[in-house]
Amino acid sequence: MTPAARAEALIRHYFAMCNAGDRQGLIDCFTPEGTHYFPPGLPGAPWRGAAAVADGWVRCVAQLGSKWTIEKVLAAADGREAVIEWTHWKTAVGEVLRGDEWYVFTPDVTRIVEIRAYYASPVNRAEPVNALLGFDYAGRGFHLAPPPVPGRDR
Repeated sequence: MTPAARAEALIRHYFAMCNAGDRQGLIDCFTPEGTHYFPPGLPGAPWRGAAAVADGWVRCVAQLGSKWTIEKVLAAADGREAVIEWTHWKTAVGEVLRGDEWYVFTPDVTRIVEIRAYYASPVNRAEPVNALLGFDYAGRGFHLAPPPVPGRDR
């Protein structure tokens, strides 16, 4: 199996564990310090540690009737990163949420190190920057300002 195929298989297994509400199965998908980042609005976000991630999804299954489907998967050839599109079906409350997630895996592509979730949602104009809570954008080398416009910005 190629590293990219291993990454996709791990993501699909993780979603199966989410849908089953299998706490130990979810814990086993992550490194002990694995982190799941979310946009603002989710209590307790980000979820830090495999047990916190597992507890969060088990709670969603129990309280919201949560089920998830994977719509698309794109994995890097080396298997170290992947991105997916998903749908979160909250069957007990009649809601549907769509979004994307960026995955980072261990070098041997056997565990999830982090997930960064992005939802299909409107911009919160009350926030000067709409970003993931607790994610170190500067430390990861993300741009913190827009690029200059040649001939206009100096």
